[in-house]
Amino acid sequence: MSAAATFNDDELLPLSALQHLVFCRRQCALIYLEGQWKDNPLTLEGSHLHQRTDESAPRRELRGDTVILRGLELKSVQHGLSGRADIVELHQADDGRPAKQGSRDCVSFPGLQGLWCPFPIEYKRGKPKTGPCDRVQLCAQALCLEEMLDVCIPCGALFYGKQQRREAVNFDPELRRLTAESARNLHALIDSRVTPLPKRTKACDSCSLLELCLPDAAGGSRSVRRYIDRCSK
Repeated sequence: MSAAATFNDDELLPLSALQHLVFCRRQCALIYLEGQWKDNPLTLEGSHLHQRTDESAPRRELRGDTVILRGLELKSVQHGLSGRADIVELHQADDGRPAKQGSRDCVSFPGLQGLWCPFPIEYKRGKPKTGPCDRVQLCAQALCLEEMLDVCIPCGALFYGKQQRREAVNFDPELRRLTAESARNLHALIDSRVTPLPKRTKACDSCSLLELCLPDAAGGSRSVRRYIDRCSK
């Protein structure tokens, strides 16, 4: 699909799949191509954290000059993504607030007076990761909001359950490029209908699909026979 083309609604892929893709292409394929999933204590903790966020009413809450939106539906026909934001904060701004990056950074919202600046927040278990997978998922939410609202969103935050604090994320050109590229790679992976071969990495130790993926049995140059021989010793 060319850069100028857009996706139909039935071609949109889950925003959450980007996090899996950047973490591990095979994990992404096992989940979204083969429909495989297995919880472990880490994923259960993450699901509980999201559930608490989703169930904390109301869906729209006013706190001073900030409006908190929960479970906001997101969509981008440019990048072919859809999903739901954990939280989008709307920060009130003056009418004279300057535009950024050639676009408005504040917009009006139905039922609210004045201009508001969207600030997406994604909730995660544990602590900040060394890789970019969480930041890519959050940036994708910002790209959706920018497309939906015709607004520029310079930054957002990741909230990690273990640390109980926010990690600021700037949506700089490099992160935007990586996110857009990841969205294209996600569509290419799904369109190929091919699950990548396993490859053992350090990240496998924390993957809930380790027993389904079996990177030690089939990954790289390891043969099934060598794997069985090692396990039998």
